[in-house]
Amino acid sequence: MSGIPGEADITVDDDGVRRLLADGTEESVSWADLAEVAIRIIPESAWKEDTFFMLMREGGGGCAVPAGHPSADDLMSRLQSLPGFDNDAFVEAMTTDEGFFVVWQRQDHPRT
Repeated sequence: MSGIPGEADITVDDDGVRRLLADGTEESVSWADLAEVAIRIIPESAWKEDTFFMLMREGGGGCAVPAGHPSADDLMSRLQSLPGFDNDAFVEAMTTDEGFFVVWQRQDHPRT
């Protein structure tokens, strides 16, 4: 995943999630390749946003979606429908000032 800052065009659809950054860089992850979802809270962020959905792809890479972006509501609905989504970890992440919280992991993808 590239750096987090900057305005971005984000698409959440039946194929997956794509984020086109202002510099033309694209981040993406398909639902089929999604291996892990985490919430990253950055304290005193230099950017407008301090909370991000981190969508990690099988084999590396992925996509970061700011929680304040208009696409985040649709993304959150899709993420909560994933089998084994950890709502308790999500609530904990959203009520803290800093950290990295894994809220979902594909069962055949052990965290290293």
